[in-house]
Amino acid sequence: MVEENKKKNVKQRPPRRSWLRRFGSVVKWMFILGILGILFAGGAVAGYVTSIVKDDPVRSEELIQQQVSQNSITGFAYFRDGQPIGQLRTEEDRRLVEFNNIPQLVIDAVLAIEDNNFYNHKGVDFSGTLRAVKQKLLNESVQTGGSTLTQQLARRVFLNLDRTEDRKIKEILLSLRLERYLSKQEILTAYLNKVPFGNGSNGYNVYGIKAAAKGIFGLDDLEKLNIAQAAYLAGLPQLPSKYSAFNGVGAFNETAFKRAMERQKLVLRRMLEENKITASQYNEALQFDIKSSLAPHTKKAYATYPYLMLETERKAAEVLLSINEGNNGVVDPNSPSTEDNSVQLEEARQQLMTGGYRVYTTIDKKVYSAMHGISEDSGNFTKDSKARGKEQTAGMMINNKTGAILGMIEGRDFNIEQMNYATQMVRQPGSTMKPIAAYLPALDAGFIQPAGILDDAPIILKDGGKGFHIPKNANNRYQGLVTARYALNKSLNLPALKLFNEKVGIEKAWAFAKKLGITTIQDNDYNAQTGVIGGLRYGVTVEELTNAYSSIGNQGAFNDAYMIEKIVDSQGKIIYQHKVNPEQVYSKQTAYLMTDMLRTVITEGTASTVKKNYKHFKDVPIVGKTGSTQNYGDVWFMGYTPDVTLGMWVGYKEQIHTLQGDTQKRQAQTLWTKVMNAVIDKQPELFVTKEFPKPEGIVKKTVSAYSGKLPTDLTDRFTTDVFNAKFVPTASDDGISKAKYISYNGVNYIPLDGTPEDFLKEKIVVKREKPIQDLVKELLAAFPSMKEHEPLEYYMPEDAKSDFPTEVDPRVDDGSAPTAPSGVNVSYSTGKAVITFNPSGSPDVVGYRLYRSLNDGSFKKQAVLSVGEGTTFTPGTPANVNASFYVAAVDVAGHESASGSVAGGVTPTPESTPPPADIPDTEATPDPGAGPSATEDPGMIIIPPSGGSDVPTGSGTNAAGEEVNATGRGNAAAGGGNAAGGNAGATTP
Repeated sequence: MVEENKKKNVKQRPPRRSWLRRFGSVVKWMFILGILGILFAGGAVAGYVTSIVKDDPVRSEELIQQQVSQNSITGFAYFRDGQPIGQLRTEEDRRLVEFNNIPQLVIDAVLAIEDNNFYNHKGVDFSGTLRAVKQKLLNESVQTGGSTLTQQLARRVFLNLDRTEDRKIKEILLSLRLERYLSKQEILTAYLNKVPFGNGSNGYNVYGIKAAAKGIFGLDDLEKLNIAQAAYLAGLPQLPSKYSAFNGVGAFNETAFKRAMERQKLVLRRMLEENKITASQYNEALQFDIKSSLAPHTKKAYATYPYLMLETERKAAEVLLSINEGNNGVVDPNSPSTEDNSVQLEEARQQLMTGGYRVYTTIDKKVYSAMHGISEDSGNFTKDSKARGKEQTAGMMINNKTGAILGMIEGRDFNIEQMNYATQMVRQPGSTMKPIAAYLPALDAGFIQPAGILDDAPIILKDGGKGFHIPKNANNRYQGLVTARYALNKSLNLPALKLFNEKVGIEKAWAFAKKLGITTIQDNDYNAQTGVIGGLRYGVTVEELTNAYSSIGNQGAFNDAYMIEKIVDSQGKIIYQHKVNPEQVYSKQTAYLMTDMLRTVITEGTASTVKKNYKHFKDVPIVGKTGSTQNYGDVWFMGYTPDVTLGMWVGYKEQIHTLQGDTQKRQAQTLWTKVMNAVIDKQPELFVTKEFPKPEGIVKKTVSAYSGKLPTDLTDRFTTDVFNAKFVPTASDDGISKAKYISYNGVNYIPLDGTPEDFLKEKIVVKREKPIQDLVKELLAAFPSMKEHEPLEYYMPEDAKSDFPTEVDPRVDDGSAPTAPSGVNVSYSTGKAVITFNPSGSPDVVGYRLYRSLNDGSFKKQAVLSVGEGTTFTPGTPANVNASFYVAAVDVAGHESASGSVAGGVTPTPESTPPPADIPDTEATPDPGAGPSATEDPGMIIIPPSGGSDVPTGSGTNAAGEEVNATGRGNAAAGGGNAAGGNAGATTP
């Protein structure tokens, strides 16, 4: 039984395995474990990679194509003749090049040093990566780097430039994807357009091979690069900041240049190893003097033309914004400047900076240089003041026919003040606004003609702070009835204010100004009665005011001033072209009359400095208008030729700092003349029109100097001037009349019935629109509400004594004889008696009679003086005559006072007559033979001699007994200007 069991057990034992079977089993399990390990490691790697790229988008072919081809391209600005102004503001210079324009030499140099296996790999060169790792670990002297061109491009386009492991994995995956969708040519072209090459000779950071060739070697054509230069450029992208031979301002960096030359030698060696060049070419390239071939140092455009580049950028960005908004580049100057609009404008500016646009301006390089030659010469300006700072100026020259801005002075020192004073500064225009908002609309509506009569007499304006405000003239006097031409010549304030407020009306005046491009008018300016002489809330810009004047030179047709002629995109397509679109705002006849009036502003008016210093009267006719604000915080001169208009402003940054002394007060005229002389000398082809064109419908007519109407038999003062035939007067002179009157306090009244005849006057008197009597009433009513004012006689016009009486003498007889004058005294001057006295204290006195006794004989009446005519008689009695005198007062009823004191009967002592004192602050009339033609000018007041009915030349007296000669104007009073007190910003000429 036991034996049987043993047998059974022996049979059931498995046979022993051979060693081969055991080895196979081990290998099998190792393989299984290996697979599992690989799967585990792969999963871990996959998980790690997934964790890195999980937030990265899967970029489509379309997106890859779009972003790779998207480049920031440098833009440029040009003068009107195509000469470059310079590169638009950026610290980068980017210029695109197509693959077909990249020389094989450049490609060979770049691939030799950066990716010699470029055409064989699929985006990642694993052998190159391993080689780079080995070089890094062993710290070998030559380290080629492991990134392919595709990887570098992927990193630059899609990733940041941080050196992290995460970025490297993303870079590899992106490179593989780029190789699926882009050809090798596309990758190579994109790379050579995007990589940085350091600084160029002007300090800009150059990006791309084309910008590098230009910025570093001054070469526009890549085909002109030799082997040495190509190798030099190919070595820079690895460490452009370390190898850059120029710093941020374009200065040479010797240390960096030496590093770059070491890198160049490495590139040449790699090119030789790759059989891209021969040994002889290699040796020749090593011998080439790279340093001498570097581009010369140049300043950035923003260093040469800082003001102009900023203005070009600003104007061009506005045009691009308008295009983006579907307005075809038309910029609306009246559009509100909102925060949203500011954001959009900044986006348009960035678009301009990076879009490769070429901006062609209207700026003439010779004109701009000539203008800045004046503004940059400190000898043309007052010395800087510690309190007031630097005397500033701004100017603009505009082509009348097109509105193109030819040149400008934006300020004197960009380093001190970056604001463009010509386009961005808003200041009070002073009297330069008078032609725009008063005379032009009045001429065009027929309210006035150059020979029309205006009353330079006070007007009383309501003033919330002071009760009332009475504007003044700069000469501190009122000249009465004057022609419109004379009023403009002398820049009188009151005639302009009356046109603005009463004839044209404020609302229509500002509507007219807006049609001429003045956009700064505010709602409360419609309540400013002195706005036409500088009482605006803000003011105007030099650009807009010059633009408005250019319409006169363009015969009433307004072109909105512009500086951007056209904009071309990076593909060469014109996306904007300015179109001249003139609007006939007023008639050619009005423009001609205004021009002719502004001509005499220079020949006989306030612009005597221009007349004195302008050199081209024979070749280029000019006209213009002066202007200045209260206390001379601003001074202006707006002048034009038939072809161009030049506006000039002078002042300080802060208007509270005023110009002082005659030189500064005339500085705008002085600089205007210097600029115009310089521009004509340097760019004479701009001034082709030798005279202002005279349209049809202009006639010359002689009219009454009292009313501007047709003369009558009674008319004794005339003026001849040009007229719009449409508005030649047809009515007869109603501005004068013959009347008997009595004068009291400088005012003419209808005499009372009992007033003695010897105190009455009977002659031709003036019938003005507002009689002096009415003016006196208004003044006396206003005075109590005014904190301060001048005496009543200050406000009386110079011709008040010739005013037609409309009211009865206000004095009332008190029923008794007046008190006698006292202090009668006789003295002698130049051998003739002079009798003085103290006036009577009676209020109803109309005047005084002088009585004389010879050799103790009876007293006889010699002369009379009306009240207000002084207290001095000069009867002409010789000193060698034994004479006695007394003075009696006479009242309105004819009552005469007692004789009072008697003087005379003593031996006289002759006295010499002192010379007349010089009148301060006046300027001698320039020699009419100097400068402009001295021929007879229109607007001349002519007074015939007594008994003559024709219109001769010569001298005589006017209705007020004032002497007027044939060269007089208006009422023959000298001087003129514009100033006004109060808070309305009144002005001077």
